[in-house]
Amino acid sequence: MTSSDQPGTPTASGDAEPLLEARDLNVAYGGVVALRDVSVTIRPGEVLGVIGPNGAGKTTFFNVACGFVRPDSGTISWKGRPLEQHRPHDLAGLGIGRTLQGLGLFHRMTVLENVMVGADRHARTGFLAGLLALPRGHRDERALRERALAALEELGIAREAGRLPESLPYPVRKRVALARAIVGEPELLLLDEPASGLSNAETDELGELIADLRRHRSVMLVEHHMDLVMAVCDRLVVLDFGRVIASGRPDEVRSDPAVLAAYLGESSESRTPPPATPAPTPGTPPAPGTPPAPAKGVEHARGA
Repeated sequence: MTSSDQPGTPTASGDAEPLLEARDLNVAYGGVVALRDVSVTIRPGEVLGVIGPNGAGKTTFFNVACGFVRPDSGTISWKGRPLEQHRPHDLAGLGIGRTLQGLGLFHRMTVLENVMVGADRHARTGFLAGLLALPRGHRDERALRERALAALEELGIAREAGRLPESLPYPVRKRVALARAIVGEPELLLLDEPASGLSNAETDELGELIADLRRHRSVMLVEHHMDLVMAVCDRLVVLDFGRVIASGRPDEVRSDPAVLAAYLGESSESRTPPPATPAPTPGTPPAPGTPPAPAKGVEHARGA
């Protein structure tokens, strides 16, 4: 199935140079393959969904894109420039914002201060300099505060600016994390399971929010909630056992036989994964370049 844009979505351009491009990514943990020859592109102005059954490789792909995981082979490029050694702290400077399943909020800082951290790329002296009242930091702190308040206002939670995150309901905390991701004005927003923990009504609100956010940026979301991705995404990439099995418009993917088999046909236990690299014999040193296996957790091995 070929990739194409969602009809009636004028902001997504199939002819534009990709913002983020992954080519032939391979990741293995010990002898278990998490990604195999995965290629994905994200174009300006589009919303891309990465979906798949549990253990399909979605989280591994997200972690490679964010710089948490180094691929064994393959490349990640940003605006045509290879990202050979990028790390999560490099993303904001590149123009990429992200949210994580764990939110990662600072519980002893107010909502406003948490969001100000995400705007630090716009400060000359830095957010920490403002907090420590260092010379020339006061004006930057005021500018960061204004940016953070505007982001909170955009997401409808400005009234919570002075509260601590732990005092807020989980859905509101998720919006705080999202505000921190967008306050730096990224060109690409990466969302890891943004609908997790939300009710159906809250998920509908999230869909409206994503539709609004995409006016100023591209969005890639890794998500299990099928109603959400079908409603908001221009294109979908479907992973199963670490491979891309389909990509295209939501209406195309919905009826793809490989996707139906992955989700509705054979169970994940009965389906046969692709052959994995044999694990080394106990006591035998791993081959050069082989990443260490996770300490525990099948989910990490299969890539969630």
